[in-house]
Amino acid sequence: MLVDIHNHILPGLDDGPKSIEEALLLAKSAVSNGITHVIATPHHLDAKYRNSSLEVREAVAGLYREFSKRNIHLKILPGQEIHLAANILDELETDLLTLANSGKYLLIELPNAYIPSQTLEVIYIIQLKGYIPIIVHPERNKILRKNKQLLYEYVCKGALIQVTASSLLGLNGRSLRKYTRELIKHNLVHFISSDAHHYLKRPFLLKKAFEYVKKEFSESYVTYFCENASHIVYGTDIQPLSPISFKNYY
Repeated sequence: MLVDIHNHILPGLDDGPKSIEEALLLAKSAVSNGITHVIATPHHLDAKYRNSSLEVREAVAGLYREFSKRNIHLKILPGQEIHLAANILDELETDLLTLANSGKYLLIELPNAYIPSQTLEVIYIIQLKGYIPIIVHPERNKILRKNKQLLYEYVCKGALIQVTASSLLGLNGRSLRKYTRELIKHNLVHFISSDAHHYLKRPFLLKKAFEYVKKEFSESYVTYFCENASHIVYGTDIQPLSPISFKNYY
């Protein structure tokens, strides 16, 4: 089983595929990467997009029917990429969708330019309500890039972390690759996902990313990341590696 927990494969809901045809091409690129399960995570609660749990579930069911018609062997499950907006805790009671119907894991996106003042409170309350927050692509946040110890503190408070395959591969610049590598070395990465949007411009890159991890780190890291993603599909608990502080490290 190879699971991608973060992508934008659903057509017409956000900045992912504009049509069924584009979504099918993106699905085929997932299969060519050896991916067996994708958790579709359209943007929710950001400045542009609001995708309710009902809309996402209906879109997932519709796209899976298209997969079946065309003999595309790819499981698709519902989710949301939930922006850490001011009203996120209100939405927690009504319309937030856990990944893969797990009843457990929520994908949380921080703004790129700053850290919302309520971030620690949100991490705490999400867990108080019985969920586990997964912070996506922290390498894009300029505050977290400058202050890696802050991300360490989030992990110590119970958050999990997902980085993007393209960042690890250096496609988003050397500095983001270096930062992502440092997070892995400090056991601050729990998932690697594609954040795929388009079959050519932003495709699934898990195969290359895991080949890189195997070469630069070890095969045990590949197993760790893959097993963690599988736990989301099954709704079971992840056993994270102990995070390593950046203080007094060097």
